[in-house]
Amino acid sequence: MRIVVQRVLKSKCEVDNQITGEIEKGYMILVGFGQDDNEDIAIKMANKLIKLRIFDDENGKINLSLADVKGKILSISQFTLYADCTKGNRPSFVNAMQPSDATKLYHFFNEYLRSLNIQVEEGIFGADMKISLINDGPVTIILDSKELL
Repeated sequence: MRIVVQRVLKSKCEVDNQITGEIEKGYMILVGFGQDDNEDIAIKMANKLIKLRIFDDENGKINLSLADVKGKILSISQFTLYADCTKGNRPSFVNAMQPSDATKLYHFFNEYLRSLNIQVEEGIFGADMKISLINDGPVTIILDSKELL
């Protein structure tokens, strides 16, 4: 599982000119699942995500978590995080989880975050989404379950 975490002042997702999710201060995350990912990995990654201390404290030091600042999450499914560009110029996506399984795991991941009292807005899995954001910092972190578990 891979997550690109961007600390944002605001972010929104639009599909067919309709807003599907919109947040103020928090994280806009791109979430991708690999062939071997499962609910246990999703839980561990969600717990790591919400415990990240990448918000500024009163001294301007990045020391606060999402919960500390009462932040929100805009979660966007992103199978292209598993692109393999080692051969040729056209990426291969054979390492990405099949869409039917990835859809279920994406919704499980978001629901688990909600169970931790985090407000989660979403894009639409597999849709042509238009994402806008104001990156705060900028601060961008990449979480990969292969490195964290």
